[in-house]
Amino acid sequence: MNPRIGFVLGGVQKGGTTALAHFLGQHPHLRLPAGKEAHVFDAPDFDDTWDAAAVDARYAAHFDAGADGQGCLHGDATPIYCFLPPVVERIARYNPAMRWIVILRQPVDRAVSQYRMERGRGDESWPLWAAALLEPWRLAGHRDDLALGSPLRHHSYLARGDYARQLDVLYRHFPRGQVLLLHNHELAHAPDAVMARIWDFLGLAPPPQPPAYGRVFEGGYAPLRGWSPTRGLLGLLLRGRMRDAARRHDIHW
Repeated sequence: MNPRIGFVLGGVQKGGTTALAHFLGQHPHLRLPAGKEAHVFDAPDFDDTWDAAAVDARYAAHFDAGADGQGCLHGDATPIYCFLPPVVERIARYNPAMRWIVILRQPVDRAVSQYRMERGRGDESWPLWAAALLEPWRLAGHRDDLALGSPLRHHSYLARGDYARQLDVLYRHFPRGQVLLLHNHELAHAPDAVMARIWDFLGLAPPPQPPAYGRVFEGGYAPLRGWSPTRGLLGLLLRGRMRDAARRHDIHW
């Protein structure tokens, strides 16, 4: 029998999802895809006529053999999910009881980290200040473009920091009680407390052995710290989005 996905670590990119997935994966009754991110619902060839059983079959290939252990909770850790409204709608059709874990990061820091990743992968050639200013034109016409090389995937430095819009979409499809909203600084500074909230949210008893905490990195690019003209520009460009998140969802930095 193929696994039914019961929760998603569905956002945000560069918010700490790799670390959180690592901690979650240490629970003996929880299963995540072998590669962390299954990218099932945002796959370019996803068919909106699929029923839940067809989606389950698609997911089965992402779990190790024997991962359908009795009594285990299966999840996915694909952080782009909450960024894409069509994907949120697909997940709601698949499992209206889906539980969402969304871990947020200060939008300027998140944008810088994404830029460093894209630059390191060879998918970005512009300097950060130019990429930020050019973003509206680069994303124009690509709002629902899920192609693997889409600018929406690679150059959405500011758009992904629009947390108010993403949460508005999420709450239209799922009750707030099915969404656990975290800040990544909480995970960094109080991991025990954060993980206790997560086990309770997922309906799991804490693991017999607490997760081995520690910094979990993805990529070897250096962060851009402290104030700089580029960070100042990003702050100005993101100010409206940050204000909307504070006003509509009480998210403050």
